[in-house]
Amino acid sequence: METTVNALKIPRSVLVIIHTPQRDVLLIERADFAGFWQSVTGSQESGETFAETAAREALEETGIDAAHYGGVRDLHYENVYSIYPRWRHRYPVGVTHNQERCFAICVPQKITPMLAPREHVAFEWLAADQAAKRVYSWSNAAAINYWRAAG
Repeated sequence: METTVNALKIPRSVLVIIHTPQRDVLLIERADFAGFWQSVTGSQESGETFAETAAREALEETGIDAAHYGGVRDLHYENVYSIYPRWRHRYPVGVTHNQERCFAICVPQKITPMLAPREHVAFEWLAADQAAKRVYSWSNAAAINYWRAAG
């Protein structure tokens, strides 16, 4: 979430895989792009660490407070991807790629998230292999598959 209306995003972000011990993964559908299912994502704000960004975004987008579940776990995995042209206006002129650091939060069971209505309109819990197939972006699928393989 941007701190001011005209603030340009920093081209560094997080992706947070929220999951259960049984390896079910929470996916959320974007409000501004029907059919775009994803894990929690968000841009880093000035002065934040990646872990702080991950915890903030999970709370803002789902109401899930990582601190209640042992915090965010750094997966030590990153993707660099091309920013979709439709969203490049949100970044400084000339920025075309984003660095995305991946994290996980383990919740004890499938819980009902409190979605940020301006950002997401629906949620679902899926087995990890199904979640990797359902997400819209290749980087989200790659992160889920990395998390699955890393155990």
